[in-house]
This record gives sequence, structure tokens and C-alpha cells, in this order.
Amino acid sequence: MALLDAKDGIDGVDGSFRYAITPERRALLNTIRYAEGTWARGEDLGYRVMFGGGLMPGLDRHPDRVIYSGRYASAAAGAYQFMPFTWSMASQKMRLSGFGPHVQDQAAIFLIQRRGALQLADRGEFTPELAAKLAPEWASFPTLAGYSYYGQPVKRYSVLKSFYERSLAQLRGLAQPGAAVASTPACEPETALRCRLQALDRIGPKPKSLGI
Repeated sequence: MALLDAKDGIDGVDGSFRYAITPERRALLNTIRYAEGTWARGEDLGYRVMFGGGLMPGLDRHPDRVIYSGRYASAAAGAYQFMPFTWSMASQKMRLSGFGPHVQDQAAIFLIQRRGALQLADRGEFTPELAAKLAPEWASFPTLAGYSYYGQPVKRYSVLKSFYERSLAQLRGLAQPGAAVASTPACEPETALRCRLQALDRIGPKPKSLGI
């Protein structure tokens, strides 16, 4: 595996690497979670979500379990809805252990880089081109034509851009203290997962910040 530039990641002594989590990268990760229906107000609970809205009992491994929900069936799991084969590839490449929040974040950035979108992400702008590069990885992201790469329900570009910009503003410390930044817009009748996770957004205390 090719080594990363210092701005992209830190190479480990065992050949693995870890990506730095900048505000720009965290804002994009937050936006992916929102698009995939696992935002849950930024709480770690979202890292336990399986397709269909159920929760994994633990985070020691990917559950690799097919769930049927409505017209769809999927084994996607985690904050970034990793498919088992995608998770296996990313975790093996990066020599990741477990399925915890930090590990999922690292694998998601690996996939962003794999799609040739990391440099775009580091500019701090959520452009149509950035969304389109990630559309083959995350079906909820729109292509340049505004549709899902896989013909599935998709979030509108304008909605994702608005969420991203509010998230980035808070992460950069530009938002007013106490402002409800990166809040979830009204539920759209798209998939059962997103609608069912509206309930998760009301579970537990609201976090003071998004965290980096």
C-alpha cells in the first residue's frame, strides 16, 4: 500500500496508517452520517445502527447480517453503513481492529480517499463534484444529475450542502455559542432507516459540541 502524504495520514510502524481528523474532514463525515440516516445528533449511538434502524448489541465487529426493510435488503451497518465486503477491504488495508467510532471514522476517510475525493474534501467546500465522487460509495449522495448512483432514495444536494456548512461552521468555532448547528431538517419520506432514526435524535441529552 502506498504511503500517504503527511497531510493525508500518519504512517504507522506496522505499515498501517491513521488519518488526521480535521474540521473539514469531520464535517464531511458528519454529512455522510446525516445522508445515511445515522446522524443521531452526533452521538455515538449512530455508530451502532444497522440497515433498517436496529442497533448492534456491541461494536467489537461488523455484524454481517442481512436486514429486510420495505423493498430493500442490506447488510450495511455502522455510522457510514459499511457493507461487509467493503468493511473487510478497508479494515484489512488499514489493519483496523474492532468496529468502534474511531475505527469507523478512519475507514470512512479511507473510502473517501479511495474515491479520489479527499483533496476536494480538504478544501472545505461541499461541491456537486465532491458529492458525485462519493455517490458510488454512498447511495444517499446525489450524482451530478441529482440521482442516486444505484437508483435508491437520495438526499438533495442543497440539503446536504446546508448541513455540511452548518457543521463546518461549528467545528471551526464560527458559530455562536449554543446555536443549534447541524440540526436535522424535517424528515423526508425516503427510507425506513432515515425515518425510524428520527426517534434516535430525541434519545439522550443534546451534545454540547460535535467533537473533532
